[in-house]
Amino acid sequence: TPANSFRLIPIEQQKLINMKKYHKLPVYLISLAALIVTVTISCKEENDNPETVSDIDGNVYRTVVIGTQVWLGENLKTTRYENGDPITEITGETEWLNQTSGAYCKYDNNLANVPVYGLLYNWYAVQDSRNVCPAGWRVPSYDDWTTLVDFLEGESVAGGKMKQKGTSYWNSPNDGATDDYGFTALSSGYRLGGTFR
Repeated sequence: TPANSFRLIPIEQQKLINMKKYHKLPVYLISLAALIVTVTISCKEENDNPETVSDIDGNVYRTVVIGTQVWLGENLKTTRYENGDPITEITGETEWLNQTSGAYCKYDNNLANVPVYGLLYNWYAVQDSRNVCPAGWRVPSYDDWTTLVDFLEGESVAGGKMKQKGTSYWNSPNDGATDDYGFTALSSGYRLGGTFR
């Protein structure tokens, strides 16, 4: 393992999850603003900076090294917690608003969005002790996001350095998008209550 690899090993050998839906950083602050705001996440496994990682459902994700941290380069698509328990899928607005336990949905309740954008998870799923991530993984802390933003030279440019270039998934002109580290962040949207945005 390179000396500068990001490793969070104490107690449970946890790793970072990337909540890769944002328009500018810090993503953590935007994504977790309210319990009913849905977050999009992805995970990484401990293993000498592997190029790919698999979740409990067998979905395979690429990884990206940014500074001293290792992040997933795409959003999580799992429908089960680390221990194998299912995460509830919810499509209805009223059900989503009244849900008090972990749940996920497809963006716009459309299966075609999953391969590109992953799934959207409510805060209950993200903070559930059964862990939405594979063994040894975790949701990044505020300090993790601060380390990332600092490495990328501040909030005003960090998002652009992680955004996919072009206008296939971003509105024109997508100025400032350089994707310097191959993170290829997409504007995947979110669910606030029953509304997808």
